[in-house]
Amino acid sequence: MAEFICKHMVAERGLENEYYIESAAVSSEEIGNGIYPPARSCLSRHGVPFNKCKTARKVTLADYENFDRLICMDSSNLRLLRRIIGEDTQGKVSLMMSYAGMDDDVADPWYTGDFERTYQNIHTACAAMLLKDQEFSR
Repeated sequence: MAEFICKHMVAERGLENEYYIESAAVSSEEIGNGIYPPARSCLSRHGVPFNKCKTARKVTLADYENFDRLICMDSSNLRLLRRIIGEDTQGKVSLMMSYAGMDDDVADPWYTGDFERTYQNIHTACAAMLLKDQEFSR
């Protein structure tokens, strides 16, 4: 959900050429699987376009070099990411909600069943991140 919410918000601001956004998993459980149907429904309700052919892939060590940021949805993902990439020597790794000034995890709909709450968490954090990016680029 985060990939498509962030892409949509970037597009709304006309910033598509300034960002490359791609999601990846820190575990192998969902590799190759498409977007979970309730997540698709939630994105559709909010008018967020998504690639119906998108499938999960696993984070690689190369991602650390290839991306400016690696944003984790929760502290569990953060621990698993560190096992893959090692030490964050370049300060690229963060928790999503930290952009909104919160020391919280994004609500995991796999456990809560509340995809709307997850959407709202991600939307809030992405909006804050984009605002901070705009202020930084001035």
